[in-house]
Amino acid sequence: MADPLSRMSPASLAEARDRIAGCAIRTPLIRLETDGGGPIFLKLENLQPIGSFKIRCAANALIARRDRLRGGVSTASAGNFAQGLAYAGRALGVPVTTYVPTTAAQSKIAGLQRLGATVLPVPYEQWWAMLDTPTDDPSFIHPVTDPDVLVGNGTIALEILEELPEVARVIAPYGGGGLSVGIAAALRASGSQARTFACETEAGAPLGAALAAGEIVEVPFDSGSFVTGMGGPKLLPPMWPLARTLLAGSIEVSFAQTAAAIALLVDRHHVVAEGAGGAPVAAALAEPHDGPTVCIISGGHLDRGHLVSILEGRVP
Repeated sequence: MADPLSRMSPASLAEARDRIAGCAIRTPLIRLETDGGGPIFLKLENLQPIGSFKIRCAANALIARRDRLRGGVSTASAGNFAQGLAYAGRALGVPVTTYVPTTAAQSKIAGLQRLGATVLPVPYEQWWAMLDTPTDDPSFIHPVTDPDVLVGNGTIALEILEELPEVARVIAPYGGGGLSVGIAAALRASGSQARTFACETEAGAPLGAALAAGEIVEVPFDSGSFVTGMGGPKLLPPMWPLARTLLAGSIEVSFAQTAAAIALLVDRHHVVAEGAGGAPVAAALAEPHDGPTVCIISGGHLDRGHLVSILEGRVP
């Protein structure tokens, strides 16, 4: 995969933002109401039309090649990226088919069906293999490694720098790596000195393991936890050199810390975040920082039952 820095500049990021303006919104950046530590800000990507940052990267990838894909596109997605494709595809008249793991949140499945996507559930291992060894089919849009996906994710960094140029640290959940790497590449291309950290949970932390070992290693992964949309058994090979070069490290948090962060967001800001959206807040609270920290609240697709459990003080 080409170095994303070769595709990212303030001009190209602005072009991507203009390209997706009809699908994605500029999300608020608000300060977290918490006690002690340096200032923490929340980039509320859960407020996007599909409830996830992935509307940015999916729309950018689809619109950039729409003239070649009128017959339809496919992807492998736990829900959010596919919803972004389906949302943009509905507007452009492009059919979307997505393979989802059988462990995907039902709220995400329902969202895909509302948007008219064809949903094909497959076992998690088969779904992961589609990401690990993608097909050569030109109609398949990889949700992580596609260059247009990375640039679309980078538009988040552009907005952060416009509102908080003094940002010192950005924390983003690590799933396939496209979000954190895209943001880190965009920050560097824009001349920012801010450091980007990935966040992982005890469900599976392959980035932290790879950074410790100096190579990709396989780790135990709980694909059935309430934390969906992040983690995995191992890193996607094309992302490893990018993550190792661009990311400042990985912060691992527990299920309990993640649930507590989700409850805090509800209590203090009336914001509902999914597990992957709450984990960066848990990481920021676990490892305080003197300079301004921005947590990417990546999505808001939390099953109702899990939300009820968390608000009752339990870990789903």
